[in-house]
Amino acid sequence: MRLLVVEDETRLARALQRGLQAEGFAVDVAADGPAGLDLARHGGYDAMILDVMLPGLSGYEVVRRLRGERCWLPVLMLSAKDGEYDQADGLDCGADDYLTKPFSYVVLLARLRALLRRGAPRRPVVLSAGDLSLDPARRLVTRDGAGVELTAREYAVLEYLMRRAGEVVSKTELLDHVWDDSLDTAPNAVEVYIGYLRRKIGRERLQTVRGAGYRLV
Repeated sequence: MRLLVVEDETRLARALQRGLQAEGFAVDVAADGPAGLDLARHGGYDAMILDVMLPGLSGYEVVRRLRGERCWLPVLMLSAKDGEYDQADGLDCGADDYLTKPFSYVVLLARLRALLRRGAPRRPVVLSAGDLSLDPARRLVTRDGAGVELTAREYAVLEYLMRRAGEVVSKTELLDHVWDDSLDTAPNAVEVYIGYLRRKIGRERLQTVRGAGYRLV
């Protein structure tokens, strides 16, 4: 397995490189954001360990650009910034995991192995289907570049359908994943919200598959 470590603290970068090589990994090191981004794009790595505070380009921006280019290289982000919003920012911009410094090397290895097991499936930061886009981090929906105002429930239904774009999603599945289990929700609630969405994103975008459910196209 080939790993890329992007870390500007020389001692930490060398320690990570030596430790990971001892575990059998092939490891390259970059000391700044632009170099790390270039290697990540072209190096054929299996995973990347990425610091947040880097010269030239932050770790947030590195992973944001990779995801924007549809590069799904698994990313474990390292940072001394341990606030909950810092961690949320890292995950929202496309990182797969976030570990705060100082960290346990045993935990780092375990999380790295988990990333490698999952591989690099497609997981865009912004969901898209035709002229529709949905940004979960900002809870922003646009159609052909124009903002679409949705209620919280409409947004939740649309997000689930966009994550399954092109597939048939049943009413029962929508109820299970979008509505609170504690609520006694009638199945026709799904039909009502599908109607609301059709008026806002276009009837042609939400197809009814008779006897099966709905398909977002």
